[in-house]
Amino acid sequence: MTARALARPFTYSAPDEVVQGDIVHVQFGARRVRGVVVSTEVEAPVGIELAAVDTVVDRVPAALVELALWIADYYGSTPARALALVAPHARARRGQPREPSAREGLGGEPEPEELTSAQTDAVARIVTALEEGGDHVLLHGPTGSGKTEVYLQGAAAALARDRSTIVLVPEIALTPQTVGRFRARFGDGVAVLHSGLTEAERRDERERVADGRAPIVVGARSAIFAPVRRLGLVVVDEEHDASFKQESDPRYDARTVAAKRAALEGAVAVYGSATPRAESWARLECLVLPARIGAPLPSVKLVDLRREAGYPLSAPLLAELAAVRDGGGRAILLLNRRGVSGAVHCRSCGTTRRCRSCDIALTLHSDSRLHCHHCGYSTELPEACPECGSVELARIGAGTQRLDAELGRRLPGLERIRLDADTAARPGALREALERFSSTRSAALIGTQMVAKGHHFPGVEVAAVVDADAGLAFPDFRAEERTFQLVTQLAGRSGRDAPGKVVVQTFQPDATPFMFAVRHDVAGFLAQELVRRQELLYPPFSHLVALVVSGPDPNDVQRALRELRDALDGPTAQLLGPAPLLRLRGRHRARLLAKTDSPRAFASRAAAVLAAAAPAMRRDGLSAVVDVDPQ
Repeated sequence: MTARALARPFTYSAPDEVVQGDIVHVQFGARRVRGVVVSTEVEAPVGIELAAVDTVVDRVPAALVELALWIADYYGSTPARALALVAPHARARRGQPREPSAREGLGGEPEPEELTSAQTDAVARIVTALEEGGDHVLLHGPTGSGKTEVYLQGAAAALARDRSTIVLVPEIALTPQTVGRFRARFGDGVAVLHSGLTEAERRDERERVADGRAPIVVGARSAIFAPVRRLGLVVVDEEHDASFKQESDPRYDARTVAAKRAALEGAVAVYGSATPRAESWARLECLVLPARIGAPLPSVKLVDLRREAGYPLSAPLLAELAAVRDGGGRAILLLNRRGVSGAVHCRSCGTTRRCRSCDIALTLHSDSRLHCHHCGYSTELPEACPECGSVELARIGAGTQRLDAELGRRLPGLERIRLDADTAARPGALREALERFSSTRSAALIGTQMVAKGHHFPGVEVAAVVDADAGLAFPDFRAEERTFQLVTQLAGRSGRDAPGKVVVQTFQPDATPFMFAVRHDVAGFLAQELVRRQELLYPPFSHLVALVVSGPDPNDVQRALRELRDALDGPTAQLLGPAPLLRLRGRHRARLLAKTDSPRAFASRAAAVLAAAAPAMRRDGLSAVVDVDPQ
């Protein structure tokens, strides 16, 4: 329904031709609203005169209705919110249909004359699963081992059997390259779906998908809800990436939803990554592509910043970049922080400039303003400390803007292309940056983590992690795993068609992720990671459910979570907390974390307790979130 908070179905009379999945107009009180038919096999309530359905305006596949109801149940949302994912409102068309896949796609690659034996075996396993009613498999291999070609061959096999394919990538930034590869093989039969398109473009693409003109869909996480006919294959590329998790209600994980949709429709789900999640490694059958095609993996050099004076550009890194400039090569530099400096600190009184609404240090940008990357607040950089009047203000750390400026000063003649959330905000800017880097010699691509994800650029001789320690400090059980993934993924951008090198700058060269990354030892890292998680009962040995309460008063937040803990305590879950979180947008927050084998049941219990407590929580200005499988 367009009343998105509705938590139960309503019964209307309808003619026999109305079926599950029909989108209808109905009278709802004084309003005329859209609704989705979730079932036609219901009895009319006794003593109630039913209102009739007005008109049928559209239809979604019945399997998508079942999927939406499952999402509402598993993730503790409402049916109406979940149904809005599969049946988004579309305005009437004005003007000619547009085809954004042609605009968004980069160049593709020709089909290879032959596959490697490992690729052949992987494709054969996928085809067998396709013919036997579906399955779920992990496709693992280093970057450049040919995973994309396996996806393409799997899509061709599905198409030959009159089945459709959905290809998920973790971020919109990766769609141009993936769309280009699939269009090179399948032409106009490829559609693209993601939130970066206009509403009209999304409507036009959904229509091409629904009527069968585009049996292959490429997009970010919302593309899993594409109304394809006879789904045969779902590809989740870079399956390790946390961006597949939706951060607003319904808080679904597209990887989990892909598995459920494949099961509902008898399709094959293929999860691909050079650095799989520990959960996927432990649970899924693994198809291995053992080696990079055509070139060895690059050497990895750890630079111990405790022994280097230069930051963010150490002497060893500058030497490698100078060679790139002089030889007409390309380099990628990853620094997972925007702006000039991560914080401004007073040397006299020790005060760090913080956001007035968030417990976050303000980031200095090149516009000489301090910005909060959470709520958008900004203020001018003061000439003196507002607390003590000292002019000794230290700029702590480095961001992509400072790295860009430093590189220009130290290595003139090296073309610099910056790619982060600031530079990619303008429509078309992302594609322009990627094409410019691909076509420019003596160039360095500087960016946040988006430069480490799935891109294939020719002639990249050096890839560097400028500050590899940043992620290790996060209070998250996945911190080491994500650091290992980031370093290994960036290493994969180098040396795919020529000898390559990887430089990792760190103050902790003996840290576990770096020891395994130097050897490109994915299996070894995951083996020790799974031992640690089993000892602590973290996924895949349990599921996590987070309950986050926020409000204007920290004491009320803590009290509400203590009451929730008392109500939910029992033998089916281990409860941790409540623990305070950073204040964001003026609201204090805290979290209760549950480890459980039954996340669906625990989330349902939590939702029921919160529903009962809702009036009291509203009086105190509190809001609560239930997050199943948080990332």
